[in-house]
Amino acid sequence: MQQHKTAIFPGTFDPFTVGHANILSRALPMFDRIIVGVGKNAGKHPLLSPEERVARIRQLYADEPRVSVESYDNLTVDFARQMGAQYILRGLRSVRDFEYERDVAAMNLRLGGLETIMLFCDAQYASISSSVVRELIAYGHDVSEFIPSTPHNQR
Repeated sequence: MQQHKTAIFPGTFDPFTVGHANILSRALPMFDRIIVGVGKNAGKHPLLSPEERVARIRQLYADEPRVSVESYDNLTVDFARQMGAQYILRGLRSVRDFEYERDVAAMNLRLGGLETIMLFCDAQYASISSSVVRELIAYGHDVSEFIPSTPHNQR
C-alpha cells in the first residue's frame, strides 16, 4: 500500500500573497495533498482575522481538491501530526530566511520526525512579504498586484 504524501504549508498568511501562491503551485506536483495551515500568532498584529484568512485562501483554491485550508493555534509540528502530514513546506525569499528556517526544520525533525521541504520563491516575488503588503494597505496603496486573484497563474 502506497502512503499518500501530505504536506502542511504553515504561515500567518496575513495576507496570502502571490509569493505564497507561487510556492504552493510549484509544490503541488510533489504531494498528493497540501494543507495550508493558517497560524494564529499572538506576537503579530493581524490585518485579517484567522477566519477571514482561511476563507480567502479556501476561495482561491476552491477548484483544487488537493489543497485544504485549516487554522491552528499550536506548534506547527503538533498541527502537522494532527493533520497526518509527513512534510512541512516552507517558502524562502532570501538567505536570511534560509538560516531561520533551517533551525526550525531541525527542531521539527527532532520533535516530530517531519521533513521540511524548502522552495525558493521565483525571483519576481522575492521582495514581496505579507508585512510589506500590510504596510502598503495601511497607507492606502493599491496592493492588487501582490494578492492573487487565482492561484493557477502564479507559476
